[in-house]
Amino acid sequence: MMQQNNGLDKRQMISLFVLSAIMMAFMYYYQGKQADEAKIAEQKSKTEQKATPTKPTIAANIASPVNATDIKNVTLKNDLLTVEFSSLGGQISSVKLNQYFAYDKKSDKHDLPLYLINKNNSSYGFQFKDKAGKVFNTKDLIFSPSVSGNSVTMTSQISGATIQFVYTLLDKYTIDFNVKTQGLSTIVTDEKADFNWNYSVRGMEKGRSQEQTHSEFNYAFNNYKDADYDTNGFEEPKETLNWIGVKQQFFTSVLETSNGFVNTKGTQESIKEGELLKKFNFDGQIKLSGNELNQNFKWYFMPLDLPLLKSYEGKEFDTILPLGWSFIGTLNRWFFVPVYNWLTDWGVAAGWVIFLMTIVTKLVLSPVMYKQHKLSAMMKVVKPEIEEANEKFKNADPLKKQQATMEIYRKAGINQMAGCLPALVQIPIFYALFRFFPNMIDLRGKSFWFVKDLTAYDDLIKLPFNIPLIGEHISIFAVACTIVVLIYTIMTSGNIQQPQQEGMPNMKVMMYIFPITFFFFLNTSSSGLSWYYFVSNALNILIILAIKYLILDEKKIHAMIQENKAKGPKPEGKFQKRMREMMEKAQEQQKAQEQNRKK
Repeated sequence: MMQQNNGLDKRQMISLFVLSAIMMAFMYYYQGKQADEAKIAEQKSKTEQKATPTKPTIAANIASPVNATDIKNVTLKNDLLTVEFSSLGGQISSVKLNQYFAYDKKSDKHDLPLYLINKNNSSYGFQFKDKAGKVFNTKDLIFSPSVSGNSVTMTSQISGATIQFVYTLLDKYTIDFNVKTQGLSTIVTDEKADFNWNYSVRGMEKGRSQEQTHSEFNYAFNNYKDADYDTNGFEEPKETLNWIGVKQQFFTSVLETSNGFVNTKGTQESIKEGELLKKFNFDGQIKLSGNELNQNFKWYFMPLDLPLLKSYEGKEFDTILPLGWSFIGTLNRWFFVPVYNWLTDWGVAAGWVIFLMTIVTKLVLSPVMYKQHKLSAMMKVVKPEIEEANEKFKNADPLKKQQATMEIYRKAGINQMAGCLPALVQIPIFYALFRFFPNMIDLRGKSFWFVKDLTAYDDLIKLPFNIPLIGEHISIFAVACTIVVLIYTIMTSGNIQQPQQEGMPNMKVMMYIFPITFFFFLNTSSSGLSWYYFVSNALNILIILAIKYLILDEKKIHAMIQENKAKGPKPEGKFQKRMREMMEKAQEQQKAQEQNRKK
């Protein structure tokens, strides 16, 4: 009999985690120290655009000094974006999303201006090689800006060739980027131009490790028919990429090209501390036409809002939102997202929406859960016979013991596979909601009780120091979830009928360790996810009690089993037949091995 723990100190928790690391290795969730982000002053930009001198940006590949007076910034603005362009390299130097705000650790709120590009965290340009073999990059060139309405034209001259970047601010978070060259064919010989984009994403959410995990490359290829993502880096020497994007937890920056990128490669590197989370580097090539680069690109700086992403028809932008692959993603897109939107349309608070979604999920799964608990009750009834068989074959061949156990189940009409099916059905739903809560932008910044943001952890209990695997806080929702999972485990662990064999781990002990291990994961995860798991397991407990005391009658089940025995065993199913054949084959092999040893 296992004694229940009333309290766990930090040494015990770390020890338990190490003990279960083999089974739960994927839940190692190292949490770095979250850096203070300096509060950025709100820029006051007028609708009309004007050029203003700024300090120069010194890049590593600039061949000659640049005067401060040569570099100018111009600004375009609409309701959604405020975009600044620099004459150094003719690049976008600042992008602010006007309707969203970044997290401020000092105020513990989303009240800072939200910049996807700012403070030189992004740099891009085209690289050419002239006939003498000398390489030059547009990042190093000084462009002359010219503003007309919602467009900016950047013009630069080099060795008699003219390079123009024409940026036009469109609707729906879109910037048209048209590249034109004239006379380039007289100085270059290659049929391709190299394109490089260096981008270091800045933290904008509470919970550095979670946001860092959700920052990755996304891209589409094969004429927008296929899309992919990569959390480590990628290399596509044969495919033509239609667009390349860098995604964060709730926002993304995407560059689309009309003719595609070829010979592409992407690398990324995590940053341990500071306001920057990850460094991304993308390299690709653009095919030239007549040794001139005349091609249209588009920049997209947008929130990961599913209806918005779907509105860009034929571009596969909705795949950027990581709602899961295949059936998991379909389940989120066609069930959980519509249910969430339907409930919020009624004015229900986000926390209670999660509560109601959990109830809906349990109602959908109720027939499956009923079968699962009915099977558990039936196995409990035949438990004395199983124990009797185990005692009878105590010193016998383990295969004979297993065969005797299966024979008892077969006579009683118990199909062990029926117990696996409910668990398999619940796994996709578990994983779908695991994807849903941390990535739903509608939950971002939504408070519930003492939780200020349902997409981040709650840190009502703050620690004066950093504990490995825990951090500097303890999540109340994570603790509450761990407690109810332990209670649920205690209530269901008695249904494990398999006898413990020598050399095999004690499954009941492993079942108790799992909820404690789960705490370390939930402590740094979305509080909405912890709240869902808490409600789900609390409902599981109520369902078990209702089935046990109000629905299932053990006396009737016992009578039904006796009736099944009187009728004789049911014909073997495919699974039972396969298991019997495997056991017989294993038994024959074992006998053959014993005979060989005797010889």
